[in-house]
Amino acid sequence: MAKIKASSDRQLFCDSEIWHNLKYAIAASSGFQRWQLESTAQLQDLRLDQQVQRYLRETLETLAY
Repeated sequence: MAKIKASSDRQLFCDSEIWHNLKYAIAASSGFQRWQLESTAQLQDLRLDQQVQRYLRETLETLAY
């Protein structure tokens, strides 16, 4: 059991690190920055995590049409 836990802890750390790097790469993109400017009133109380998640959701919804 301990082996599985250690492995899953390591995977969780790797996933967190990937999300952290991806989040900041997305936040630095011109598309995100333009979206952020257009949506300022709605975003002022949201953390960067939440903003990036909303941006990705809206972008994917747009692409789905």
